[in-house]
Amino acid sequence: MNILRNHIILLFLLLLAAQATAQQKQAEPLNRILFVFDASQSMFGRWDSGMKIDIAKKLLNELLDSLQQVDNLDLALRVYGHQSPFISGSQRDCKDTRLEVPFDKGGAAAIRKRLTTIQPKGTTPIAYSLEQTAKDFPPCGNCRNMIILITDGIEECDGDPCAVSAALQRNNIILKPFIIGVGLDLDLIDHFRCMGNVFDASNESSFRKVLNVVIAQALNPTSVQVNLLNSHGQPIETDVNMTFYDMHSGRMRYNLIHTMNHRGVPDTLTIDAMASYRIKVHTIPPVEKDSIVLIPGIHNVIGIDAAQGDLLLKVKGKHDYRYLEAIVRQKGKMETLNVQPFDQKERYLVGRYDLEILSTPRILIPDVDVSQSHTTTIEIPQPGMAHVMRKSKGTGDVFLKTDKELQWVWSLNDEGLSDSVVLQPGDYKVVFRPTGSKRTFYTVEKDFKIESGKSQLVELY
Repeated sequence: MNILRNHIILLFLLLLAAQATAQQKQAEPLNRILFVFDASQSMFGRWDSGMKIDIAKKLLNELLDSLQQVDNLDLALRVYGHQSPFISGSQRDCKDTRLEVPFDKGGAAAIRKRLTTIQPKGTTPIAYSLEQTAKDFPPCGNCRNMIILITDGIEECDGDPCAVSAALQRNNIILKPFIIGVGLDLDLIDHFRCMGNVFDASNESSFRKVLNVVIAQALNPTSVQVNLLNSHGQPIETDVNMTFYDMHSGRMRYNLIHTMNHRGVPDTLTIDAMASYRIKVHTIPPVEKDSIVLIPGIHNVIGIDAAQGDLLLKVKGKHDYRYLEAIVRQKGKMETLNVQPFDQKERYLVGRYDLEILSTPRILIPDVDVSQSHTTTIEIPQPGMAHVMRKSKGTGDVFLKTDKELQWVWSLNDEGLSDSVVLQPGDYKVVFRPTGSKRTFYTVEKDFKIESGKSQLVELY
C-alpha cells in the first residue's frame, strides 16, 4: 500500500514539474527574424573573392544552416531590386520589393532554396521595402520581431528609411533593426545609423563575423543590474518599483520591484537588448534616466541616483484624530508629491520638503530635511476638543485668533444644535447668529481656549 502511495506521489510531482516546464516555455517570446536582402543591380559588383551577390548568398546560407537548429525561432525573407531591370533614373521601379519566403513557410530551407534563383536587376527602394515589412509579421501576442537588412547601397527612391524605421518601432511592429553594409563606402555608413544598429562588412571574412555577431545579439539573453545609488554612490537603495519604457514607442516593456539578491547586491534582470530604454524609478519624487542602450550578450550595469531617507509623522500623546494626513511637497513647489498618513513611515528622496498638516487648523511646516538612511520625525501637539452648544439653529464659524487677524478653521452645522471639533491648542473665537434673527445686531461671539488633551465646552446662550 505504501509503495503504491509513493508511486502516486512521484507521478503527481512529475506532472507538476512537466506543467511548470511547459508554462515556462510558453512564456518565452517567439523570435522572428525577417531578412531584407538587397538584390539591386549594384550587387553585381566585385567584392573580395567574387561578386557581392554570390558572397552574400553563400554566407547567408552558412548562417541559415546553423539557425535551423535553433528552437523558438521563425525566419522569413524579403528581397528588393530583383524584379524590374534598372534602365535609367527616371524609369527605376521604386516598388520593386517582395516577400519571397513568409514566416511559417519552411524557414531556413525555404530561404536557401529561394536565394538560388535571386538575381540582381533593379534599384534600391529601402524605405518602401521597410514600409512593406509591417505586413510581413503575422499577428502575435508574444513575439520579438526583428529585421536584418543586408545592403550595399543607400536609398535611391527619395524615401526616408530612418522615418520608416522609427515608425515601425514606435508602432511596436519591430525592434530596432540591424543593418549589415556589404562593402559600403565609409561616408555612406552614417546614412544608416538613424535606422538601427549598423555593422560594416568590409570584406568576406568580416561579413561572416558580422552575421554571427548580429545573430548572437538578436538571440542571446542580455543581463542588467540596476544600481540605485545613495548619497555616497553606494548601490544600497532597494524595494522600489522600476518601469522600463521603450524609447521609440513609449510603450511600457517591464515593470519590476527592485530587489537585493541573496548576496546582498542588486538582482540580475534579463532584458531585451534590442531596444533602448527610459527607466522611471518610482521613488517620491520619481527619478528617471533615458536613452539607455544595452550592450547585447553581456552583463550591463545601470547606475541611477536614488538616495533616500524616511519621514515619520506623529501626534504627541493620545488624540481623537481619525485618519490624520499631511500634504508633502518639494520645498518651494506647489505640486503635491504625497498625502502621508500619520503614524506611518514613508520614504522620500534626500532633500527638503514643505508639509501641510491637515489638522484643524492646518499646520504649515516648511523646510523639513530628509537625509540619507535617516528617519526624520515630525511631531505635532496633542489636540483638544471643543463642544459648541446653542439653543437654536443658526449660522456660525470658528476662527483661530492670531496676532493680527482671525483665521477661519471651521463652519458650524447650521441644521444642528451642537458641534464637536478636534482642534489644535490655541486661542479661538466662535461667531454665531440664530436663523430666526433677521438683524445683524443679534450676532453672538465668544472666545475660548483649547489645551492639549482637554475638552472645552463653548455655550452660545
